[in-house]
Amino acid sequence: MTTPLKAATALAAVLLLILTGAAPAQAATPATKPPVSGSLNTYNVSGVYVAGVSSGGYLATQLHVAYSSRIRGAAVFAAGPYYCAQNNVAQALYGCGDNQYPTNVSALQTYTRTWASYGWVDPVGKLSGDPVYVFHGANDNTVKKSVTDDLVRYYQHFGASVQYDSGSAAGHSWVTPYGTLGCTATASPFLNDCGSDPQNALLRKLLGGVNAPNTGPLGGTLIRFNQNTFAVNGWANGLSMDANGFAYVPSACAAGQSCRLMVALHGCLQGYGSVGTAFVDRANLNPYADTNNLIVLYPQATSAVSNPNGCWDWWGYLGATNYPIKGGAQIETIMNMVRRLDG
Repeated sequence: MTTPLKAATALAAVLLLILTGAAPAQAATPATKPPVSGSLNTYNVSGVYVAGVSSGGYLATQLHVAYSSRIRGAAVFAAGPYYCAQNNVAQALYGCGDNQYPTNVSALQTYTRTWASYGWVDPVGKLSGDPVYVFHGANDNTVKKSVTDDLVRYYQHFGASVQYDSGSAAGHSWVTPYGTLGCTATASPFLNDCGSDPQNALLRKLLGGVNAPNTGPLGGTLIRFNQNTFAVNGWANGLSMDANGFAYVPSACAAGQSCRLMVALHGCLQGYGSVGTAFVDRANLNPYADTNNLIVLYPQATSAVSNPNGCWDWWGYLGATNYPIKGGAQIETIMNMVRRLDG
């Protein structure tokens, strides 16, 4: 008989199937800042947005739906619709990755409306008109395109303004000009170079316009902070979250100028404990942050017995059914960070 732990381990393994992919001849080297230990401060934040890939994409949608009154838009790479797993490992594996099971989008929409009526998530009307950028690569066999199609349909049902980028040959990854792998790969660190700049597209969609990125040395500060401070239980590891989190703060934001906040969520096997600051350094958000008055928060998940690949909780591995709504442990921990940053 398959135990929940074995099923969860199998899910993580399948969702992170390693395929052979050629690395670029020479990966572009981004300008980086070494992390400086410090604390999160409060800044003059005018709006909050969220972006994520894979399990981070699922969590991005959970955050957006639960707190749509506060979070103004989302960018989702390589993931499916809100509450796709329905607290069920088999559904997560066969419905939200491989799509052998249906994703039941209409049921997910009904759950959302019902939970909004209970106050468990914000009113669904708050999603109407929100900008949403969705990315799926043709060589992503971890999360099938039909699953991501259903994410688009989910958001459109509630009136969100969706831009769907499905023309790339990418594997299961966050696509970035600073990717260390070839476009079609699905392998660690899941940062692929497809000769394109999706970050320009997602920021233009979410923010309504974007300035060209900083091509010189970064002018801000990369803060390494203690996630235990924000963990709902006071112990980040107990929530399958790392003790360390990161935030990139441009100098203009530190000086008090009005800035927006982007919560950027890595995928499985892409957190600090697995690849160091590769996602933080190569996601191609910090160069845009400098020129667009954008603070970037990088929360960090980590491995645990029930979560060996350091994924975010989008199928209930922490053992609580409230993981996708207000009160969910990881959602509230991240929102505690947001509350500190935007006051």
